Amino acid sequence: MRAIVFDHFGDESVLHLSEVDPPTLSADELRIRVRAAGLNRADLLQRQGHYPPPPGASPILGLECAGEVIEIGSNVPGWSIGECAMALLAGGGYAEEAVVHHGSAMHVPGLLTDDEAGAIPEVFLTAYLNVFELARARAGETLLVHGGGSGVGTAATALAKLAGIRVIVTAGSREKCERCLAHGADEAINYNEEDFVERARGANVILDHIGARYLARDLECLALGGRVVVIGSMGGPGNIDLNVGSLLSKRQQIIGSTLRARPNEEKAAIVASFVARFGDDLRAGRIRPVIDRAFPIAEAAAAHRALKEDHFGKIVLKV
Repeated sequence: MRAIVFDHFGDESVLHLSEVDPPTLSADELRIRVRAAGLNRADLLQRQGHYPPPPGASPILGLECAGEVIEIGSNVPGWSIGECAMALLAGGGYAEEAVVHHGSAMHVPGLLTDDEAGAIPEVFLTAYLNVFELARARAGETLLVHGGGSGVGTAATALAKLAGIRVIVTAGSREKCERCLAHGADEAINYNEEDFVERARGANVILDHIGARYLARDLECLALGGRVVVIGSMGGPGNIDLNVGSLLSKRQQIIGSTLRARPNEEKAAIVASFVARFGDDLRAGRIRPVIDRAFPIAEAAAAHRALKEDHFGKIVLKV
């Protein structure tokens, strides 16, 4: 099969299309003929040598894909050859075939295109896990999403609005703020023009991919009993000084979270919970990813450059 590979870490130019052996299939897995694969910033980090795949995972890039089921393991229930699947992967999406534990796969509703299906699993399951399961966001609360124009940001906005939650986002330009508002956010803050703390003061839940650089200010604007979930460190590594007295008196919670390295059983539980909560919305077309651009798989380097630069929502590889 063909796949995007790289022989050494580096910039986008190290990516190239090559013939590789198809992945082996275990009894608990599905084999998918990939039609589309969503890009994520974790892919850029892995290409640069900063985010190795978990033990046993494919070294090929790609944390989500969609396509046709072409082989089914002997212990896999509920799937038939020829059905369309979208899957959360620990790796392997930038290829013509991918294998995935059946618990990490979802049936693709007929309303979704291949590109849309390939852009759903990683970002919507990340948003669901962190906003609803870990932070326990409820109807009537306020959610602050940093990076509202990102794949996870647009997914979190969509899910929160369906759940009756008020959404405030931050973004880096007026144009992105306008697009976030059009996508459903109640307020959008241009972080290059104003501090988010005053505008977002009283937020009950914060979804933060910046990390150390934002955390103290997150706590400053978080409400009594508020929860902040840190899902990345795009602001760079570092230690921070926290006002522990304020943290205690306001009964706030800081939650660290990743999805990729969780065991199959945990991922299956997250997928099942997401489908139980939002499956009707997914099937009715009320849940759709925002697709910025789609690139042929041979243009993976250009797709990585686009992801690194200005975009809104998701970038997809067409396989």
